[in-house]
Amino acid sequence: MKMLVTGFDPFGGEALNPAWEAVKLLPDTIGQHTIDKLEIPTVFNKSKELVESKLQSATYDIVIAVGQAGGRFEITPERVGINIDDARIPDNEGQQPIDTVIQSDGAAAYFSNLPVKRMTESIKAQGIPASLSHTAGTFVCNHILYQLGYLQEKKFPNIKFGFIHVPFIPEQVVHKVNQPSMSLDTIVTGLTAALTAVFESDEDINIALGTIH
Repeated sequence: MKMLVTGFDPFGGEALNPAWEAVKLLPDTIGQHTIDKLEIPTVFNKSKELVESKLQSATYDIVIAVGQAGGRFEITPERVGINIDDARIPDNEGQQPIDTVIQSDGAAAYFSNLPVKRMTESIKAQGIPASLSHTAGTFVCNHILYQLGYLQEKKFPNIKFGFIHVPFIPEQVVHKVNQPSMSLDTIVTGLTAALTAVFESDEDINIALGTIH
């Protein structure tokens, strides 16, 4: 199988984005499977256009976007993207959509068709904190997850798609107060475990990874 993994460029005043820093360090192959890597802009719509162009240039079985979730302690595969942009801060081109529908002819939400619980447990099996997330926010991370679902429905019906959030890395929190971080090497190990789980099986596992609130 062939997988595309994307990572965002820095945003929100950060000098780097741990998502892309980690994606760059992922292996090019896992077993017989190949991994292509693509940096995408933290920009509404343009991020989707770049991914769509890449998907049209080659045949991919799987596409996974990776993004930064500052403040989270864990690596968090995402379950669902919702059809709304509501930006607390501007994107990297100054756009700040508020209560804006992403696709007028799209579903209210798209659920990742990856085995997200299996991915979560595979990360934890490496001794790395992980949890299944049920919200990707309303910024560009949610935007690209939703757009991947839209593209799967409209143009690439055979593709598997999903999103994984990663925490800050230590150098990002030196001057922040009470912000968690995770080493880049640990993030790479966790992402590799998640990708391996995707290659190993399409079937998810039936365990309770929901939340109370």
